[in-house]
Amino acid sequence: MTSKHFCWLSLAILMLSMSPSAAAPGKDTVEPIPFAPGEILEYELRWGSIPAGTARLEVQPVKTINGEPAFHFVLIAESNSFVDVFYKVRDRIDAFADIGMTRSVRYEKKQHEGSHKREELIEFDWVKGQACYSNFGKKKKPIRLMTGSFDPLSAFYYTRTASLDPDQGPLQRPITDGRKNVIGYLTVAARETITLANGKTYETLRVEPDLKHVGGVFKATKDAKIQVWITDDPQRIPVRIQSKVKIGHFTGELITAQGTRP
Repeated sequence: MTSKHFCWLSLAILMLSMSPSAAAPGKDTVEPIPFAPGEILEYELRWGSIPAGTARLEVQPVKTINGEPAFHFVLIAESNSFVDVFYKVRDRIDAFADIGMTRSVRYEKKQHEGSHKREELIEFDWVKGQACYSNFGKKKKPIRLMTGSFDPLSAFYYTRTASLDPDQGPLQRPITDGRKNVIGYLTVAARETITLANGKTYETLRVEPDLKHVGGVFKATKDAKIQVWITDDPQRIPVRIQSKVKIGHFTGELITAQGTRP
């Protein structure tokens, strides 16, 4: 594995947040919320057959943000001791969305990948209809928000509330990283039965986010692809995520699930 592979590792780990291409349909097709505070999903990450690290998704207790109750979503990603020698990854994202899952209200990202560090914050001001991005406290000019915009991690959780069906067209939702707005698209490709490396079998929906807004190795790969397998049941738990890029394949598979709704 080269340094280029380890640069890709950090991006692949954070793919669990579905990047800015995660999308979901309008509110009229949203189903009952399938998650609740206390849910913890842990994943093993592999580069090909090589263990590379872990990622954890958490729904923490509801918090009050700007005077309103909000879901608190967390993504923590870490490379293992083997990968640490070459390219240490320690990332954490905290995202907050309103209880009705209609929009984001705050987003925080602490990123430590090799020698690269970022400490990002997006403050959502829905009264003014704008978002303000900052990195290590240095603010950029606020941008206008599209109605119902989500940050990348909250968009992933919103996708779980959607009515997913292979027979319907692509789902869409405005997404922002605080510096630009995009309309994300997600295709429900098929229903599939899959078996993970730990031997557990799941009935799933395979979904594929559009990658036209994603740069880096995805943009440089002609047939780049991200696929996510979500359980075809009311819980909508992501059990596998897989990438296809020119430098190889990366896979994340669910190893433990706690606090999931019955």
